Amino acid sequence: MVISHGRFWRDQSGASMVEAAIAMPMLLTLLLGFVDFGYAFYQWNAGNKAVQAGARLAQISTPVAIGLPSETITQSDVTKVGTAVPAGTYDYVCTASAAGVACCSVGGGLCKPANASQASFDAIYDGTPNRAGMHTFLPMLVKSEVQIEYAASGLGYWTRPGGPVPTITVSIQNHPFQFFFLAGFLGFGTITMPSMLSTATGEDMKSTFP
Repeated sequence: MVISHGRFWRDQSGASMVEAAIAMPMLLTLLLGFVDFGYAFYQWNAGNKAVQAGARLAQISTPVAIGLPSETITQSDVTKVGTAVPAGTYDYVCTASAAGVACCSVGGGLCKPANASQASFDAIYDGTPNRAGMHTFLPMLVKSEVQIEYAASGLGYWTRPGGPVPTITVSIQNHPFQFFFLAGFLGFGTITMPSMLSTATGEDMKSTFP
């Protein structure tokens, strides 16, 4: 049987299968991309909830920075007693090592475990019997990604009985996100999510956890 060239080019048999074979990988990649980016958005939202919870816990519980409660309590210059504490008077930045050991730097100095309360850091990370911690909201969070800063921003006054009134900033730094489907299809690697942070004004210094 001889088929003319014109009839061969007009023949539509199997065209749908060819079209499906071409379109299916693109549609599948698009669908799985939505899943991956949806999960990334979920982690971003969970991270923001985690820093909000961490800031609230840091606000109402024992400070991680051991030296913070004594800041502004004493003042040798009696003319300053009761006057506002200038911004920048103190600045404590507390983080943790890869092993989860907490440390705090004072005024930009070295981060030292001796300056930090491990129990306070763990309470913010893990939570307390009455409050969920950062790890509860973002299970993939590790301690070394958490940063807690207590800084003077012009609030409070010298020799205030309740202690200093710091501005507390809790942030998540360098949190990785690993693509699952797109890593296999398109070779997407691990990305570092943008920093997430939440700021709160400190309340009276506590000696217990809520």
